[in-house]
Amino acid sequence: MKTFINLSFGFLTLCFLFSCVNNAKKEEAKNHSTVESNAQPPNIVFIISDDQSWTDYGFMGDENIETPRLDKFASESLTFARGYVPTSLCSPSLASIITGQYPKDHGILGNDKVYNRVKGDRNTSQKNRSEAYKPVIAAFEKQLTFPDMLKEKDYISFQTGKWWQGSYKNGGFDYGMTHGDPKKGGRHGDYGLEIGRKGLDTINSYVDLALKEKKPFFLWYAPFLPHTPHNPPKRLFEKYNKKTDSEHLAKYWAMCEWFDETCGQLFDLIDDKGLTDNTLFVYVCDNGWVQDPNKSGYMKESKRAPYDLGMRTPIMYKWAGKIKPKMDTESVVSSIDMVPTVLDVLDIEIPENLPGINVLDTTQLHNRDIIFGEIYAHDFETIESSMFYNVAIAKPYKIIIPNPVIKKGEDIQLFNIDKDPFEKNNIAESTPEIVKQLHEKVKEFRAK
Repeated sequence: MKTFINLSFGFLTLCFLFSCVNNAKKEEAKNHSTVESNAQPPNIVFIISDDQSWTDYGFMGDENIETPRLDKFASESLTFARGYVPTSLCSPSLASIITGQYPKDHGILGNDKVYNRVKGDRNTSQKNRSEAYKPVIAAFEKQLTFPDMLKEKDYISFQTGKWWQGSYKNGGFDYGMTHGDPKKGGRHGDYGLEIGRKGLDTINSYVDLALKEKKPFFLWYAPFLPHTPHNPPKRLFEKYNKKTDSEHLAKYWAMCEWFDETCGQLFDLIDDKGLTDNTLFVYVCDNGWVQDPNKSGYMKESKRAPYDLGMRTPIMYKWAGKIKPKMDTESVVSSIDMVPTVLDVLDIEIPENLPGINVLDTTQLHNRDIIFGEIYAHDFETIESSMFYNVAIAKPYKIIIPNPVIKKGEDIQLFNIDKDPFEKNNIAESTPEIVKQLHEKVKEFRAK
């Protein structure tokens, strides 16, 4: 009997101890879960190249331009090789990135509102320009921007680099480099255009401020690179001048590597502060550029054009340990997807008026069958009077529809961009049914 009592006591003791250990583990798991759920959301960094063709990176196959830091970044990212911006001009393209909307919806159609250019009188011309643009900025101030949306999660937002819509405050940023005052030379970035070209000290200060305030941050890094003026460091120019007989090409190629170097400096800055693992980076280019080898300027099939050399860009998402790296050469994505993708990651409700998708959601990605583009005049007035082209991309096809009023005599163009990525063979006449289907899709898009 005594033996039975001892055994029973021992069994109950073991059960008690086991229960205590189990409860301790559950409590530990609960505490761990709480730490995870209460952890600071990721910092967000948008990196935006300025005037660079989709071809002009090492990881995209360029044999002349060296981009080692972006090549490494691409290998660590979900890289969409077939990304697009809705329009091939900087101001409307940047407005689409920050709002997640197409130009027809956010209202920024070109770089300038139509104004009186007085030949030989720059001051009067600039005054006329700023006066004409005031209503555009006033309307844009009412837009809900990405920094506005992030306030729900207590983000602090920083603007550096190119910014067209007056002061950084008009974009919902808490801090920024661009004052936007026309009397002080403000137009498309002013002091912001110094970032990258003159180092990253301002970004360093901004990040330190966010750390001091213990807040997650959103950083807009849109340096004036490789944009003109093409005045690269001498060491880079000399490097590329040995590769070509064209001084203009050498300068442009050198600018691309200079931009790559500044991206590396940004990655290192974030890493030195121990923030890489909790930072979501997104990369895009605002519009394409094909350097004219014979003069300082771009080829007509690139910037401001409806072709892929103006509209296509790699789009990359990197979050170490959270987003699986992959080179996606099939999916077609857009810069309008950047905002909804990040909002979904942060569990912020996506506004109903945003047409983009979360590209990290494979179901959404595979179910979307079309994206759109719009090309307007550099100096714009209304949508009707300023539209040059409508564009639709429904893999493998891309259709370019000219405005018959403005682009009189131009034909509709249709390309199989899977087989013909440089759009040399217009197949519109031989595939009228495809043209008809896509034309209807564009009409539906315009009616929304």
